[in-house]
Amino acid sequence: MRENQDPMGHAIADYHATGRAARLRVLSLKFDEDEIPVPMLFRQFDEMPAIEQEALQTANGHILDVGAGAGCHSLALQAMEKRVTAIDISPLAVATMRQRGVHDVREQDFFTLDGQFDTILMLMNGIGIVGTLSRMDAFFMQVDHLLAPGGQVLCDSSDLCFLYEDEDGIIDLTGVEGYYGEVTYQMQYKSIKGEHFPWLFIDPETLREQAAAHGYHCDILVRGEHYDYLARLTRR
Repeated sequence: MRENQDPMGHAIADYHATGRAARLRVLSLKFDEDEIPVPMLFRQFDEMPAIEQEALQTANGHILDVGAGAGCHSLALQAMEKRVTAIDISPLAVATMRQRGVHDVREQDFFTLDGQFDTILMLMNGIGIVGTLSRMDAFFMQVDHLLAPGGQVLCDSSDLCFLYEDEDGIIDLTGVEGYYGEVTYQMQYKSIKGEHFPWLFIDPETLREQAAAHGYHCDILVRGEHYDYLARLTRR
């Protein structure tokens, strides 16, 4: 990723260097403009939601932290004396993680990574990197390649069905084209705009169906208060 197209990386680097950052804007045609609070990317274990705490405590063996960002999860795992490899496609995020003390950091795309891991960790809606349901084949093919025997994938996501829920609690997907959890985003930090990218919010039942079709069990470990959940994927 080129630095002039890396808004999140610049936000992370600024906050690490100065303790301050401008707004990290999140733009989408499906939602109103949102932002990611940059300090949240630097949170400690006791500041993390229950879903993330459960995932970090459940992770074992050689752990792969996918899309590690500022390294908060990797640092928490290291504090637990667990072995972790952090990957991110942002060179600025990778440099920041090294400065913060993450021992094993790589500038790497998940889908081109080699190696074997006992736990693949994908937090903060991390399975969203799959992009669209049509890419689940490629995702499970890469999981097959990376996951050690007896290994697990720990991933969280959110069910966007609430966007289509009326006052009576009835969900109406009439007129929705494609899968309702597919979103296209763009991020902006100061004058730096990233490229548009697809992001997948997959509901737990669809994740179960996809897992079963590719030879995996899907167990829901934790359900959050806002249609979010933590899932564990293991080979059948």
